[in-house]
Amino acid sequence: MKMVNCILLIDDNVHDNFIHTRTINKIPAAKQVKTVTTGEEALEYLRFSREQPEQYPVPNLIFLDINMPGMNGFDFLERARQEQFFNNDEPILVVMLTSSLNSDDEKRANEQFSREIKEFKNKPLTTEMLTDILGTYF
Repeated sequence: MKMVNCILLIDDNVHDNFIHTRTINKIPAAKQVKTVTTGEEALEYLRFSREQPEQYPVPNLIFLDINMPGMNGFDFLERARQEQFFNNDEPILVVMLTSSLNSDDEKRANEQFSREIKEFKNKPLTTEMLTDILGTYF
């Protein structure tokens, strides 16, 4: 299994970020794991990655929560699309990682963001889930 350079976790729950970071590091699946707690912080991180890639490496994989205060996961994707973060030579794979049980969320992900979102998974991130994603896409 290939180790990716950078995984970005976008989730307002710091406990989930901690657990998911441990899961990623346990395999190990990435050289670097970056975490942010809001959609706006994630956009800022991606902006910095254009200018300072050594300090803010472009993520190969993003695990994105849906339900966050302020800018939710779908809002983040719309803004990231507008700023053309997904039009790079090196594509960024997005996996929705959520506790949402609302089937409309998965339907919206598939209908409106099928180019960006490759998987829709329920929390928590497990080593099996991560291994499958890495094996499929990397």
